[in-house]
Amino acid sequence: MPGRPSASRRTVLRGAATVPVAGFALTACSGGAGGAAPATPTAPVELGAESEIAKGGAKLYRDHNVVVSRAQDGSLKAFSTICTHAGCPINKLEGTTLTCPCHGSAFDAATGEVLHAPATVPLDELSVEVKGGKIVTGPDA
Repeated sequence: MPGRPSASRRTVLRGAATVPVAGFALTACSGGAGGAAPATPTAPVELGAESEIAKGGAKLYRDHNVVVSRAQDGSLKAFSTICTHAGCPINKLEGTTLTCPCHGSAFDAATGEVLHAPATVPLDELSVEVKGGKIVTGPDA
């Protein structure tokens, strides 16, 4: 079409390279699958058997965005597994270290404390108790 400048090859290639990168960045920080689970339980939630967590260990409950750890004295602690850096759901637990897939923040599942930046704020602690041999967390737990 006369009178309209055509895009140079460099402009077209630059635009094509930018679109996938921008899409990846938006996906990585999106906070996970659309509405899969709330950031923290909004009602008491039964997670599993108390016997599933050994002393000094932890268990990740991905479906509820919760991690529960057991201290050497047998007491339990629960934390939200929504990263405090960008709101991504944490899906990796090795020993008692939680690692966020979005930017690599790491947290201690026993204390909620940040072990590795970019996060600077600890995980949100949740109430937790045992009822009938089952671990229950959430409000009024």
